Amino acid sequence: MNQINNPFSPGAGSPPPELVGRDAIIEKSKVLLGRVQQRRSEKSLLLVGLRGVGKTVLLNEIERLTNAAGYHTITLEAHEDKSLAALLAPHLRRVLFELDRMEGLSNKVKRGLGVLKSFIGSIKVKVAEVEFGIDIEPERGTADSGDLEVDLSNLFIAVAEAAQDRGTALAILIDEIQYFSSKELSALIMGMHKMQQRQLPLVLIGAGLPILTRLAGESKSYAERLFEFPAIGPLSETDATKALRDPVIRAGVDFSGEAIKEIYRLTQGYPYFIQEWGYQSWNHAEAAPITLSDVKRATKVVMQRLDENFFRVRFDRLTPREKEYLRAMAHLGSGPQRSGDIAEVLGVKMNSLGPTRGNLINKGMIYSPEYGDMAFTVPLFDEFMRRAMPNFSPRA
Repeated sequence: MNQINNPFSPGAGSPPPELVGRDAIIEKSKVLLGRVQQRRSEKSLLLVGLRGVGKTVLLNEIERLTNAAGYHTITLEAHEDKSLAALLAPHLRRVLFELDRMEGLSNKVKRGLGVLKSFIGSIKVKVAEVEFGIDIEPERGTADSGDLEVDLSNLFIAVAEAAQDRGTALAILIDEIQYFSSKELSALIMGMHKMQQRQLPLVLIGAGLPILTRLAGESKSYAERLFEFPAIGPLSETDATKALRDPVIRAGVDFSGEAIKEIYRLTQGYPYFIQEWGYQSWNHAEAAPITLSDVKRATKVVMQRLDENFFRVRFDRLTPREKEYLRAMAHLGSGPQRSGDIAEVLGVKMNSLGPTRGNLINKGMIYSPEYGDMAFTVPLFDEFMRRAMPNFSPRA
């Protein structure tokens, strides 16, 4: 078993050797891109799902589709340390200069650059290459009010009109979109509302944790009419089998049926874990086919890798109180847990846990699938918490 030929590729956003179980999302994306190019209204997409389900991989595949369809594409990853405006501005500058280099004079593109310069000045964001890189007068009175909702909408209109004037379209792809503030998310939604109203060629495709659906609805009541929220979940056993078997068969190898079943049991169908177990099972096998005993030998290494990297990097960001809250959840078992039950395990009043619960939601560790319930955003994290804090004692 040559490890260089190992077809599996565990990693954050690494494309799997076989993208399976996502055909419906890919087809929705193609329809969206095609209709917007024809100036037909269509809901943009916000993909929602837990960590490790392949949202980033899907966004990367959709980016490939946008490029193939002739779109100008902006790809971002939201995070807590940078504003939406600071993330967007350099990319919008790039797109407008790409449009400006196309044949023929376009007043719409010149106007777009002026509006962008006004936008940057109004929000006072420090984006050095943009500030000295736009040698054009700002368009006074447009996108310079200081109100992000109003200004971003006007900026989107100007950029989309420039793209339309050049006979092209723009796609903005944003990962981890739940990290934007409520004001920033509201501005994005309002901007897309203007795009749909005017049938302008700008689409937004984002991805985030399950909390995103609620955040969008709370931000703007009409969000559900602007976006579809496809749920990206674990793979079925059939799709997981295909994700494991097809790549190794192409390499002249196969899994035994027992090995496939064990990997599916351990991974619960989550694509990131499938890649980890497939990768290590290949490396631990001495010859084809890859057997159940190979998978069992690989499991110890996989769990160590997950604990030290995938899980630990999130665990280390937590305060002692937050760790106790999550350990109490893990004590209650897998699946969503009632907030009252968590408080009972910790021996405290439920309302005293509000700040801790809020911090964990903001850090992307938990979400509320239903009112009063809390669930982990990271699959198998309950098992990790039991390993990381084995001496936990309920106070109730």
